[in-house]
Amino acid sequence: MTNRPEGDARAARNERREAARRRAQRARTQQKRRQRGVRLGLQIGLGVVLLAAATIVTLVLVDSVKPAGPGPTSMSQGGITIGQDLEPVTAGASATPTAGATDGAGTVRISLYVDYLCPGCRAFEEANGEYIQDLVDSGAATVDIHPIAILSNRSQGTKYALRAANAAACVAEHSPNQFYAVNRALFAAQPEEGTPGLTDAELTDVVTGVDGLQDRSAIRECIADQDYAKWVDEQTTAVTEGDIPGSSLDEFPGTPLVLVNGQRYELTEPVTNDDFRTFVVSAAGATEATPTPTPSATPSPRPTKR
Repeated sequence: MTNRPEGDARAARNERREAARRRAQRARTQQKRRQRGVRLGLQIGLGVVLLAAATIVTLVLVDSVKPAGPGPTSMSQGGITIGQDLEPVTAGASATPTAGATDGAGTVRISLYVDYLCPGCRAFEEANGEYIQDLVDSGAATVDIHPIAILSNRSQGTKYALRAANAAACVAEHSPNQFYAVNRALFAAQPEEGTPGLTDAELTDVVTGVDGLQDRSAIRECIADQDYAKWVDEQTTAVTEGDIPGSSLDEFPGTPLVLVNGQRYELTEPVTNDDFRTFVVSAAGATEATPTPTPSATPSPRPTKR
């Protein structure tokens, strides 16, 4: 057994304690560095999340106040005016009737505010669409058609009424000569309220299936991109708040709103052509207009599409 002086033993113990202290200090320093790194990472991550959230909120707010932009060139007042030969009235002619006004030379002016998901609108179209078509085609009347979307929340979240009105606006822009035919086709294909309605593809098929339609590719893109959806929404808000061109009404009574020379026609139950024809003759008589369509105004039976 080797005996070492007591001083040497004490020095050795001190060295071991010092070495242990240095190791402990290094360990504490490393732990603090790791904790600072974790805190810094959390702060950076939280900052990124907050920045992303702020960006999303900003984009949503910007999008929500984004102006609707111009509507179709043939719908400067929210509706398209169809005249003789079922062609739109030229830009030089008045497209905004005042209450009680005719369309020049004693021509009867019919104004329709319609929603393509509205059952009453379809019933009116089925009873009177062909009669109005004959009146307009012969030059006895003009018709202003204002597509709006007050029933956008009646199609299980798909906003069918808005999408259909947008499709009509697309036609007004790219193929206005076929607008009346497309308007009738949309009512013939009207889905039931409370269902998802037609898909965009089905809606496009209805519209592009109309004979004589022009610029089909532009119309397909317009429907897919919903080019006029915001504009339709804006027009719908204006009308429902009482801004109703061609009418002296203070409040919007709902769809269909039918005006003849500014006078409101209230639908009968059931909706019949005889009743509307009598109203048109009465309104025409009040302004010395004579609605005499050629050919016969008697509507022929039309198949109902769903």
